[in-house]
Parts: sequence; structure tokens; C-alpha cells
Amino acid sequence: MGKVDNATEAAKTLQDITNTPFSSQTLRRHLKSRGMRPVVKRKRPLLKPHHRRARLEFAERHADWTLEDWKRVIWSDETKINRLGSDGRKYVWKDRDEGLSDRLVEGTVKFGGGNLMLWGCMAWDGVGYATRIEGKMDSDLYVSIMEDELQQTLELWDKTTDDVVFQQDNDPKHTSKKAKKWFEDNNITVLKWPAQSPDLNPIEHLWHHLKKKLGEYEESANSVTELWERVQEEWEKIPKEECQKLIESMPRRLAAVVRAKGGYTKY
Repeated sequence: MGKVDNATEAAKTLQDITNTPFSSQTLRRHLKSRGMRPVVKRKRPLLKPHHRRARLEFAERHADWTLEDWKRVIWSDETKINRLGSDGRKYVWKDRDEGLSDRLVEGTVKFGGGNLMLWGCMAWDGVGYATRIEGKMDSDLYVSIMEDELQQTLELWDKTTDDVVFQQDNDPKHTSKKAKKWFEDNNITVLKWPAQSPDLNPIEHLWHHLKKKLGEYEESANSVTELWERVQEEWEKIPKEECQKLIESMPRRLAAVVRAKGGYTKY
């Protein structure tokens, strides 16, 4: 019969095959009796066959890397941070008979309230320098960030280019001729990265940590400028232990990719 997503689709498929009426409600009860439950589909990057092959090859190629190897990697990425809205769910305790009130509502505005783009990096030593991306990110701006924030990060950690391996995703701005030339001219080894693999990048979970801290403010930022001030403050507060915990997960992430034959993982 193949795979279907829900009881309604299953009932229709069974009815088409057998010419016998099937109730979706009956199927739901049967599925629940088998220990199954409905869940919301998670959004993940689309993995085509060549993505799965590249992810599996990456995982197998680095399977023998020790923690000492992963300690050399500088992890980098960009993320969007909203002034209002969907940077994560917020939960609150509610009495059974309590009506809707300001305490139970997270206010939104029609056009999102503004946002900012952030570039940052982290390694075993903790978070590096981060910067707000002003305007459209292109190869020139990206190289400028490498010149400034990445170089300052190396100085902060008292490291040379021989001490590190730099990680970035396959965004065209990152892999442009200008960016490649800059890395070559500055003798920086870039980790060959499989496309569609945010689950392999521990900095993705650092963004989650940062946004969770921003969500703990009682009042939303009055402006994007104030939001940036909060981002800077919370970024500086991130302990290096948080980064180390995430980097220590790399062997488990690779093992999960191998088990999934290059497919989706829980990360």
C-alpha cells in the first residue's frame, strides 16, 4: 500500500483497494491501540539522494576524528532574530478556568516588528566575535567579516591559522571565488561540508540557546537597535561550557547520520 501520513489518507487508500468503507475514526482508535500517536511534522531541509550520499560520506570520512580533532574546528553560521514573533514557543502555567489575559498572550504585529541578521562563530574556547549583518550579505561583506570578526576571534583565542579548521555551510557567498581566494591567501583550512546539514553543525543549537535567553525578557525590545544590544549582552554571557557540550556531541551526530544512511537525525 505504501506510506500515508494520517488516518484520513489511510482510510481512503484502504477503501480504494478493497471497495469497503473504512472510518478514519476507527483507524485512529486502532493506531492509538498500537501505541502510535499523532505528531506535528518537523521541518527539515529537503534531502535528495545526492545530499544523503554526501552526508554519509562526510560522516564516514570523519568517523575516526577524536574530540581533540573537533576542538580545532571553528563553527560559523548566520541566523535571523526577530524583534517579535516566532523565535520559539513560550509556555506559561494556566488555571483550568482562567480566561484569556495579557499574561497568557504573546503579542504579535502584522509585519513581524523587524528583525536582524547575525553572523557568529564558536569553538572549544567559547563564542568568538559576532556581528550584525547590515544590508544584503554578499561575497564582499562576507570576506569583510572574515577579515574582521574571524581574525579578531583568532587573536582573542591566541591561535594561528595552523591551529584551526574553519567550518561554514555551502551558501554561494561562502564558496565564492573571492571567499575561496581569501581563505587560500590567509592559509585557512576550510572543512569540506555536506549541503543540507544543519543537524551536523552544533552552532545551530547555540542559536537556540541564544534565542531562548532573548525570549526570557519580560518585555519585547522596543526597536531593532535595542534587540541588537540584548543580543550582544546575551552572546557575551554564553559560557564556554555550553559550546564544549555541543562540540562533544559531534561523534554522536556522525553516528546518527551513519545509522540513517545519510538521512534525517534527531539533531
